[in-house]
Amino acid sequence: MPWAIRELVPLEGRVAWIRTCRAEFDLDRNYVYGIFNPEESEVIGGTGLHVRQSPEAREIGYWISKANVGQGYATEVAAALTKVAFEIDDIKRVEIHCAVDNVKSAAIPKRLGFEQEAILKQRGLLVDGIATDSMIWTMFKESYSGSIPQKANIKAYDIIGNQIL
Repeated sequence: MPWAIRELVPLEGRVAWIRTCRAEFDLDRNYVYGIFNPEESEVIGGTGLHVRQSPEAREIGYWISKANVGQGYATEVAAALTKVAFEIDDIKRVEIHCAVDNVKSAAIPKRLGFEQEAILKQRGLLVDGIATDSMIWTMFKESYSGSIPQKANIKAYDIIGNQIL
């Protein structure tokens, strides 16, 4: 996960990154979110609904702190963002990419009804810059109806506070 190197930057670099994320969000280019504990007192991870593949697709990324892995947070957020992608963004497919040896991360799209579409050789990078094989999990709009993400009980609001989902 080459993006994880940002965790090592000084505060000023982190602030600049957050400003970039906010600008991209406001321009409908990329959507990055924090994941908080149920009391909303601690950041326990992060996620994104990324416009990387094409205007008709979204890619979901997620990470959870080691202390909070295995509690369902990544599954919950991946289901919610899948629902947003299909019902608000009205796209044709959602993808989740993960390293082939990241068994816990790969279990999430499988659990949600995504299909493993491919393994791309040496397409991912680890923090130390070493190339790794990457799994591509995909859900197409045709498979969304009746899926776990479609049944997710979430609320979404537009910028002026109107509920849109």
